[in-house]
Amino acid sequence: MNQKSYFIVCMKWGKKFGADYVNRLYKMVKKNTTLPFFFICFTDDKTGIDKEIETRNLPAMDMDESLPERGWRKLSILKNDFPDLNGSALFLDLDIVIRDNIDDLLKTDKEFVIIKDWDFPNDIIGNSSVFKFEFNKHNDVYEYFINNIDEIRKKFRNEQAYLSYKMHEKNILSYWDETWCVSFKRQCLYPFPLNFFLTAREPQEAKIIVFHGRPTPQQAQQGYWGKIGLRYVKPVKWLEKYR
Repeated sequence: MNQKSYFIVCMKWGKKFGADYVNRLYKMVKKNTTLPFFFICFTDDKTGIDKEIETRNLPAMDMDESLPERGWRKLSILKNDFPDLNGSALFLDLDIVIRDNIDDLLKTDKEFVIIKDWDFPNDIIGNSSVFKFEFNKHNDVYEYFINNIDEIRKKFRNEQAYLSYKMHEKNILSYWDETWCVSFKRQCLYPFPLNFFLTAREPQEAKIIVFHGRPTPQQAQQGYWGKIGLRYVKPVKWLEKYR
């Protein structure tokens, strides 16, 4: 592979997201970068994914699949299982919307970069919807999790909290510019009761809008009612031009 190109990877497993999310993400990436890239989707079901997208099987993970889903499977991307993939990669969740050029995220020379989580301003926890890592460099983080699953699940609510603390221990934890990746719920949606009257604001400086939890991008675009109206979302038509 041409080492001057950049790796962009995503994961799709289970029934939460369909192939349309993978295809849409790939199209958004193509639209919003001027750099050459390889796009890879690791998945347990390739059905419906566009042929131009490279698909690979999910990395094997020795974990009880009945455990509550907290994103732990993402950690398998850190294994030393990718001899043909060298260098840095940008990991993107499927439920994001790319609204502007992401060249700066690809070109960063930092070893590990993650979003600073909006819900934990006084903690080092990151949000792993968008993070940059090095292939085959962090097998220790994966192995420590596998060998200490019960202890880690008691200490950390999800994979991104564990990942942030382990990369902090390795002294390589860093964060994206706070304007680059924004939360739809925290920075676009108006608080109750204004959300009933005002359409979510469009973040003009953002490169990526993160839809962690509910609503999903599709729900927000169509309009959404959740949590007894506290998270009511008027249809967000401006999303149409990016998805």
